[in-house]
Amino acid sequence: MARAPSALPLAVMLGVAIVDAATGPEYNLLPVYAAGPAIAAARGSVRNVLAMGGVAVVLCLLFAAKAERFGELRMYVALVAIAYVTLAAVYAAWTRLRTERRLVDVEEVAKTLEDVLFAPLPPAIGPVRLGASYVSASRATRVGGDLYEAVPSPRGVRLVVADVQGKGLGTIRCAAVVLAAFREAGHDLDDLAEVDGRIETALERRTDGLRFVTGIVAEVSPAGRLVMFNHGHPAPLLLTAEGRVAFVEPEQPAPPFGLTGLVNPGDRLDGITRLTLGPGDRLLFYTDGLSEARDGAGRFYPVDERAGPLLGAGDPEEVLDRLRADVAAFTGAPPDDDSALLLVEFLPRGAAPEPPGAGGTGSGSERPAA
Repeated sequence: MARAPSALPLAVMLGVAIVDAATGPEYNLLPVYAAGPAIAAARGSVRNVLAMGGVAVVLCLLFAAKAERFGELRMYVALVAIAYVTLAAVYAAWTRLRTERRLVDVEEVAKTLEDVLFAPLPPAIGPVRLGASYVSASRATRVGGDLYEAVPSPRGVRLVVADVQGKGLGTIRCAAVVLAAFREAGHDLDDLAEVDGRIETALERRTDGLRFVTGIVAEVSPAGRLVMFNHGHPAPLLLTAEGRVAFVEPEQPAPPFGLTGLVNPGDRLDGITRLTLGPGDRLLFYTDGLSEARDGAGRFYPVDERAGPLLGAGDPEEVLDRLRADVAAFTGAPPDDDSALLLVEFLPRGAAPEPPGAGGTGSGSERPAA
């Protein structure tokens, strides 16, 4: 239970009174009672500060009378000192409370942004189970330029994981544009390439053009066919049901969103990857807040070596909790960059969940080598 804001100021003034009573009239401690309202300004309200100032005045008058100094100059000097300190404490408390109210408003805005940008994902959509985690390096906003989303579509489940270049409110606005374009197009458009293009168009129309976005737009069909467009983003990590770990690298990564217009049309790369997932296969999508996390010696977090073995046991949310704990143990420090994680497990209808590595049924021919 938190202490009342009056407890410490009263205790301090009581201590002064005890010392004043013990030392006798030869010492002049009357101005020291001003410590009460001064301390109250740190946690109390304006009314609380004024109340502590009143207590300080009463104690000053009582001990002036006890020491037979009532009406003397030093009593009036002490009262003036208490009054000035109380007024200064009132101003300090008012300023502090105004700042605290602004911080509360910022937190409420951040919570609203978080609810809009990162609506909780369902545990499963169609043939996939999902887990998501987001950590912001900004204590003020709790949201940043990293993002993820998953929606059902005519051809299966569609996913986006992206990272907006830069920091600040501009990155949040850019992330909102990407999410809005994906949510609108991902549900309805038949071709994933059109969804990919819609994001690029939205960035051109609705942002200042000074930022780029690395990202992956992917689609998982009910049969396990995975199609991905990789725009300069870290390659996702695949853990197969047989226990093999591999990065899913595109042969030719496409430019980040927002930079496509700088590439000659004949030189543009689609960044497309196709493979077939088997029951129990898991894919970890992430932003560079994970892959670029550093330990005390400056070494990057080895995603395949440390994250790969953690992807096997438990449901997706439990896996991501373990992964976050492992990253924290590796770095030994709070995150210095935003980080978004999205774990996808292919689980076709009728297949029981089986931890990867437990000897699954395997998958089709288009699988990356470990």
